[in-house]
Amino acid sequence: MEGTHLLLSVLVLLASHSLANVNGDADVSSSGGRTTTYIVFMDPAAMPAAHPSPAHWHAAHLQSLSIDPARHLLYSYSVAAHGFAAALLPHHLPLLRDSPGVLQVVPDTVFQLHTTRTPEFLGLLSPAYQPAIHNLDAASHDVVIGVLDTGVWPESPSFAGGDLPPPPAHWKGVCEAGVDFPASACGRKLVGARSFSRGFRAANGGRGGMGAGRRSARDRDGHGTHTATTAAGAAVTNASLFGYATGTARGMAPGARVAAYKVCWPEGCLGSDILAGIDSAVADGVGVLSLSLGGGAAPYYRDTVAVGAFGAAAAGVFVACSAGNSGPSGATVANSAPWVATVGAGTLDRDFPAYVTLPSGARLAGVSLYAQSGRPVMLPLVYGDSRDNASKLCLSGTLNPASVRGKIVLCDRGVNARVEKGAVVKAAGGAGMVLANTAASGEELVADSHLLPAVAVGKSTGDKIRDYAQRGGRPMAMLSFGGTALGIQPSPVVAAFSSRGPNTVVPDILKPDMIGPGVNILAGWSGVKGPTGLAKDGRRTPFNIISGTSMSCPHISGLAALLKAAHPNWSPAAIKSALMTTTYTMDNTNSSLRDAAGSSPATPFGFGAGHVDPQKALSPGLVYDISTSDYVAFLCSLDYSAAHIRVITKMANVSCPPRSRPGDLNYPSFSVVFRKKPRHVVRYRRELTNVGPAMAVYDVKVSGPASAGVTVTPARLVFKKVGQKQRYYVTFESKAAGPGRAKPDFGWISWASDEHVVRSPVAYTWKM
Repeated sequence: MEGTHLLLSVLVLLASHSLANVNGDADVSSSGGRTTTYIVFMDPAAMPAAHPSPAHWHAAHLQSLSIDPARHLLYSYSVAAHGFAAALLPHHLPLLRDSPGVLQVVPDTVFQLHTTRTPEFLGLLSPAYQPAIHNLDAASHDVVIGVLDTGVWPESPSFAGGDLPPPPAHWKGVCEAGVDFPASACGRKLVGARSFSRGFRAANGGRGGMGAGRRSARDRDGHGTHTATTAAGAAVTNASLFGYATGTARGMAPGARVAAYKVCWPEGCLGSDILAGIDSAVADGVGVLSLSLGGGAAPYYRDTVAVGAFGAAAAGVFVACSAGNSGPSGATVANSAPWVATVGAGTLDRDFPAYVTLPSGARLAGVSLYAQSGRPVMLPLVYGDSRDNASKLCLSGTLNPASVRGKIVLCDRGVNARVEKGAVVKAAGGAGMVLANTAASGEELVADSHLLPAVAVGKSTGDKIRDYAQRGGRPMAMLSFGGTALGIQPSPVVAAFSSRGPNTVVPDILKPDMIGPGVNILAGWSGVKGPTGLAKDGRRTPFNIISGTSMSCPHISGLAALLKAAHPNWSPAAIKSALMTTTYTMDNTNSSLRDAAGSSPATPFGFGAGHVDPQKALSPGLVYDISTSDYVAFLCSLDYSAAHIRVITKMANVSCPPRSRPGDLNYPSFSVVFRKKPRHVVRYRRELTNVGPAMAVYDVKVSGPASAGVTVTPARLVFKKVGQKQRYYVTFESKAAGPGRAKPDFGWISWASDEHVVRSPVAYTWKM
């Protein structure tokens, strides 16, 4: 027995050395060949009592298979997931897969980042709301938002925390010292910072890649600082990007704390690093997690983010993830697990007008963030080579300097990054650029701080300029810039880039859940990166304006922190329900939300439940709550194996209820999948919890298409006391039978009292 303890102690020492060397440069490759990183999910019930910790067991398990943990073990997970990440040789895989206690072995995957005015736009600065916000700012001091991203620039003025009290007593996080990042970089606003790069370095043969930046939580990209300050940045007066969007920049929850977990690098984010970040964040004591990243669609037991997020949600942590930037194509939404708040992007009522003036006097409107100096002048306009479409896209190396020097170049949007097109034009000697949308982006306008004078225009305007440029003669144009404009109509509009439903992993769950501001968002930035993010951009700015569902996600994360402060006993599911059922779907012209891709009406596949409304979310009246056991029943309904369910839930034993269906999950929205047969009927159940006043009476209201009939039983719910639960049932009947039915339809189910309206979207699809 004494010899066993000695062996275990040696193994723990080896594992501890391996796990502690996160920021080191140890080569995880082996003399036996190139390794590949895998995440190994373990059955916690199989851990022998002799092991004092999961890390101890994981190291011993590898050692028992003659796999050296000091060389191969990368991370040990025990909070949000049970298992470990290891850099393995091919012959290791069958050994692990056949060994007792192993539930699943999956290869590490790469996830990508989804990349002032918003508090006012969301109503957080309205005078009537200020007393409540003041109280919430104080209450949110106890809420820590964990941001998994590219790290943090701690010197940003948005992280000033001099007026905040010390971090909450429950906080166990640390400010991890690293290269160019002393432990003193954190304070009362930024209360923690960690870096996770083992998965990344293992994927690159153990090399440090970009050097010092790999061994520090410092943000050398800007994305992480932008998302963190959007969620919970302190108020900073006179913030702007080169004079654009001037005003007071503040996060959604300026009283909340921020902890940064650096898991992403310019090449992407490795699942093993993300899971390590989630595991640490939950152990540290975050109340909200914000992940502006995502990958492709996969079963939840193979989705690292979904597995880690389940563990976080089970621990009471609200998890928000970006929906992705693959719109306007359908069935592109990422992060579709129901225990995650999946956030799409909409526009603000702020814009940055710029103009293309033609010799005829026509003044065509667009947008730009270029800081103009000097008077605009009329210059020759050129539009690529008619024999080379690549030149029309302004791809690298496609422009002839002799043809574009001193001219304004018209470039089609698409393929390469918008700011890269400007760099290509400038490198070829161009004097300016007009960036014209194609059908893929429609009329959506995203402003950029280009390296040269540039104006982005929508498709219809772009078509006019294309026609003029190709008409012959000597086409000319002049670019001018109009600063910042407010009160833009219509707004919000669903961003064309925002990923869309339906949910391809589980069609019975409607995704995205909601949209928030994600276009032209001003927030903090890294001190070593220019606003375009290009290496050749030598400009520096403490704030930047960028767009993406990466930007909308931290808006929801910050608002969730406010709700958590206002209602500390609410579950993550209750908070998400409050955010979803109080959204709005009318813009500031009192018309239905539009889709920027084609200016047509948007649908719940684009906006989910609607655009977030934080004032109403604070008092939703009723919520759809979901427990861990409810999620287990949902996973059972997907016909996942017991091992797969245990990978997600960390449960030693799984007991599945009889006849569970995915659509019966107590979700705040409905997705009804009909078979293409006559009068197909689908029945769902839901349960509402009263979080409003006692003696509340709610009546149901149903609206929807002629293609589906809806019956709700009962039609009235009476809540005699706070916290009371009431169940109802919905019968959906297809009235559009036949194999030709392919177009989805949409409707709503609302419960209304004298004080509240609790509304849920319904999506109807037909399949064979």
